Amino acid sequence: MNKPLMAKATAVWLVDNTTISFKQIADFCGLHELEVQGIADGDVAAGVKGFDPVANNQLDQIEIDRAEKDPIHKLKLKYNAAAVGEEKRRGPRYTPLSKRQDRPNSILWLVKFHPELTDGQISKLVGTTKPTIQSIRERTHWNISNMQPIDPVALGLCKQTELDAVVQKAAAKRAADGDVMTDDERRKLVSTEQSLAAEPEPKIPSSISGLETFTLGGDPRGDDEDNQDPIVDADSFFNLPDKDTDDEDDEDDNR
Repeated sequence: MNKPLMAKATAVWLVDNTTISFKQIADFCGLHELEVQGIADGDVAAGVKGFDPVANNQLDQIEIDRAEKDPIHKLKLKYNAAAVGEEKRRGPRYTPLSKRQDRPNSILWLVKFHPELTDGQISKLVGTTKPTIQSIRERTHWNISNMQPIDPVALGLCKQTELDAVVQKAAAKRAADGDVMTDDERRKLVSTEQSLAAEPEPKIPSSISGLETFTLGGDPRGDDEDNQDPIVDADSFFNLPDKDTDDEDDEDDNR
């Protein structure tokens, strides 16, 4: 439902100059009925000057007369032909002053991890300008040596749902264009919900890191006895004579 300009000031004027019920005023001005009652009691909107909706071409006097006679009648905002088709002004997202110093870091993160995003999408997402994005892409930004990529969601510059929506849109566009994505690019285009729902990939224990080419179960040569190497003890390895032979040689020498 459309609201009148300066809704609270309009409610103040209606409370002071008409006998319309609080609920009717609340519905017309987009306020809560208790809030309108607080205006009448002087607890809400103290010092706010009333805004005449009739003099400002927002409400007809006939509507006020009907509402005063019929407690269930709903006030209708006056038709304004000049407001038909009017769209909200679109521009870069507003970024608080306290977070503007972190905005280049978020742009660097988006450029690095989501290169499929256009400058226009990044501009709307974090509230910046295309020349700034271009300078970071080309690494010609004046502070590029001190910048670090930081997730814009972690910085509070955008919501995770907004980032996921932009990424999914970029993924759909690339699929429509028929571009072949690498595995890394495909993983980047997965939303947070899909990433969390995916099964974790099996990992090799860190204790055997570097032995990925070996099997973890059993002897790869099989259980065939013919293929097994003979067991060699220490004596045969060093080709040492038997102890009994040494004793016989000693007796022969004594004779």
